[in-house]
Amino acid sequence: MTEEEKLVFSVEIIKTMKPILVLIGRPNVGKSTLFNRLTCSRDAIVANIPGLTRDRHYGQGKLGNKSFLVVDTGGFEPVVKEGILHEMALQTMHAIDEADVVLFIVDARQGLVLQDKIISNQLRKTGRKIILVVNKTEGMEASLITAEFHELGLGQPCAISAAHGENVNELAELALVDFPEQQRDKEENKYPKIAIVGRPNVGKSTLVNKLLGEDRVITFDQPGTTRDSINIEFERNNRHYTLIDTAGLRRRGRVSETIEKFSVIKTLQAVERANVTVLVLDGRNEISEQDAHIAGFIIEMGRALVLAVNKWDGLDNYQRETIKREISRKLAFLLNFTKPHFISALRGSGMTKLFPSIDTAYAAAMAKLSTPKLTRTLLSAVEKQPPPRAGKFRPKLRYAHQGGSNPPLIIVHGSTLNHVPKAYQRYLENTFRKTFKLEGTPLRVEFKVSRNPYANE
Repeated sequence: MTEEEKLVFSVEIIKTMKPILVLIGRPNVGKSTLFNRLTCSRDAIVANIPGLTRDRHYGQGKLGNKSFLVVDTGGFEPVVKEGILHEMALQTMHAIDEADVVLFIVDARQGLVLQDKIISNQLRKTGRKIILVVNKTEGMEASLITAEFHELGLGQPCAISAAHGENVNELAELALVDFPEQQRDKEENKYPKIAIVGRPNVGKSTLVNKLLGEDRVITFDQPGTTRDSINIEFERNNRHYTLIDTAGLRRRGRVSETIEKFSVIKTLQAVERANVTVLVLDGRNEISEQDAHIAGFIIEMGRALVLAVNKWDGLDNYQRETIKREISRKLAFLLNFTKPHFISALRGSGMTKLFPSIDTAYAAAMAKLSTPKLTRTLLSAVEKQPPPRAGKFRPKLRYAHQGGSNPPLIIVHGSTLNHVPKAYQRYLENTFRKTFKLEGTPLRVEFKVSRNPYANE
């Protein structure tokens, strides 16, 4: 085994004093709806379809001066011994191990069912604090509707309606009663956000697990295993990050299931809010139009990008050269600011340079560029290669300053700039990128016409 294969990233899930509330229950009892209500977000996909959530999904909540973490889980079926339902059950058990409080959710409208009894027996063995939550009680008499659930022997049931927000705050107060108030970490939302994206079954979740050093998300030899965007906070080399595992993106014509349409939306939203995207390609398949479309969307959103060609182990030299040629031909628009990494997420090979490239791309995307140096670079570029004439006049480029970051935006001021051709704009982009060493991020140059003080004379 090579040193690369022996590499284990020194990462760990961020230790926090915030209590962790884990939502447990059979499919379609309203766990994700309650997750969104507790986190005041729409981060979890919600639809009237069982089995929508599969992985652990973390979110932040706050009640008064008490902050907490909420963990959404897939429908819990502890008796299943194989297949995707078994993998979901293992994820749920991992979540229970992390829990300070388990919110066991049942469905008031379906009443007490056998699976609720099986889950309650499983939960009693964990030794965790358990609150029995009877959901979907809107319009009902709470004392009557919760009566049959006393049979589970988990104490007084708490009647709520997650969809309508009824008694959700009271539930949170009950869950947090044993925990002190904390101050919100001012930096908790400022960690670099890294979205792992690509087509279905290219190894995104395997890569996430390898980066984390644990089986944090489900990996299964079936396209579409990941359906939601899963946010995972972790620490590497004393620096905090948020990894976002996303659902695979298919071509629009193949996105037919309601669940998958939701998944695509969540993936596109993940790219939009990320600082860096890792585009994962499958080295054992040709580079497809969809790979190029995903890359184009990332560039359109202006996100920093790291290219990872997965499943590189086992390929012969001819296959490897073929993939490299396809990248040069079909993804040439990426190669002026990023380089491909050839990896095996399963075996860990080729991973040593991946995270340094992520850090480099993030630094470039968030770089602060000084106005004097930008202007000197601009004038030097113009002196070396002036813009072409537009009729009788040549565009005059006077000075430049930074207009934003993620991606870096450089605004060039001057006159007759509306006639600067796209080719010259790309020349300036490449010049700024090379001068400021902006590797791994798109760069945008915009022109702003300055008023000519002699125009009316």
